[in-house]
Amino acid sequence: MSLHETSEAVPKAVLVGLQIGRTSESEVQSSLVELSRLVSTLGFEVIGKLHQRRTSTKSATVLGDGKLVELAKWTGGTGKIAPNFVKKKHKAALKFKNEDEEDDIFDFPEETFEESEPEDFVEVENPQDQAQWVVFDCDLSPLQLRNIESATGAKVLDRTGVIIEIFSRHARTRAARLQVEIARLTYVAPRMRGVSGGDDDRMGGGGKGVGESAIELDRRKIRDRIKELKQELSSIGQEHLTRRSRREQEACVALVGYTNAGKSSLMRTMTGSEVYVADKLFATLDTTVRAVYPETRPKILLSDTVGFIKKLPHDLVASFKSTLDEALNASLLLFVVDAADPSFRSQLEVTKTTLAEVGAGDIPSLLILNKRDCLTEEQTSSLATEFPDAVFLSTRNAQDVEDLRLRLVKFFENSMREEEIFIPYKVQGVIGDIRARLKVLGESYDEKGVRLKVRANSEDFDKIAKKIRDALADID
Repeated sequence: MSLHETSEAVPKAVLVGLQIGRTSESEVQSSLVELSRLVSTLGFEVIGKLHQRRTSTKSATVLGDGKLVELAKWTGGTGKIAPNFVKKKHKAALKFKNEDEEDDIFDFPEETFEESEPEDFVEVENPQDQAQWVVFDCDLSPLQLRNIESATGAKVLDRTGVIIEIFSRHARTRAARLQVEIARLTYVAPRMRGVSGGDDDRMGGGGKGVGESAIELDRRKIRDRIKELKQELSSIGQEHLTRRSRREQEACVALVGYTNAGKSSLMRTMTGSEVYVADKLFATLDTTVRAVYPETRPKILLSDTVGFIKKLPHDLVASFKSTLDEALNASLLLFVVDAADPSFRSQLEVTKTTLAEVGAGDIPSLLILNKRDCLTEEQTSSLATEFPDAVFLSTRNAQDVEDLRLRLVKFFENSMREEEIFIPYKVQGVIGDIRARLKVLGESYDEKGVRLKVRANSEDFDKIAKKIRDALADID
């Protein structure tokens, strides 16, 4: 299924939300707003939203009959499922089948539901304003997708399909493309519709294909392809591990947070690097690691990880574990939130929950209330009371950025100690290394060598001592 329309017109979409169990009306609306932003990131125009209270999502079309007809008005469909296929029965069962009895098309049980109130949207009369796409704010089974397409006459996506498509468009590095392709194939495999032939045709002849239908062969090809991609990704992972091992002794800080919270903008401002920045969800997927600029002593590395989102598909979380490893190996996590977004608390909870799932729940952290320039004085005062240890910041304010930089330096200096190091004149290269990597507080000279007063952690002092011993051993 291609998401690119053949005409130049902007594709139009109608969104469908479900209120399941104890989910509140406001939670449904908030999730639909987020889905609208996701769909807009794909280049669609959202022309309508519907939602309905249901006891579950397991019925044949997810929606009730009345709501399905209402949805079809947005797409020009009939609101009824065309009887294109009938469930096959065993030959023995066919003997007892009444000729006038129709087979049941679906395997879903009957379900009772409560109709929600009609949505406050104007019905579409002009075909040019009708939606070509229907997007559900939940996961749909292959049969549900097919049924809804039949009833609406439109193309149908679920939330996972939207997110995977966005990831596939925005992945730039080889590793990210491999990760997205694995997730995409995992999503597509159960939704295949026999593109290589009829589902019931069995492959004859000897060999591995005996007894397999065409669609089963296609799915096996996908499984083999996923295996190949994982092997290729594993080799790239070794390269990443090598680079990461070189940074193990560095002071590392990871930016984590909801997508579009401003992480990339902060990364760009703190490091002076040309990180891609856009007002889109998942604008960047690739982990970027840069040194804080102006350079600090100790040198601090800042990494920008993939953004989080509610209902992020588990396959994508697993695929992007390598990017989240930057958070696992960080000494400090900066939780970046858009303080002007009323839903940032729930977004922060999603981020913390996901990081806890990958084992990064106990790493020291600092909350960054970003975009403070969008807050009123009352909002700022209230948030300061609620989050007394948080850092208020606007990437447009140079002083805010400098204050954060100094706070990061102070965090790492708290675990350091001051010590005097003596370097004989005959030892070459060590002084330059110390000046480049560590914070020199003072220095003095005598006839035998240089004495440097340095602030560093124990590992750095051990490295310098070893270099001096090795250099003296080579001279002797």
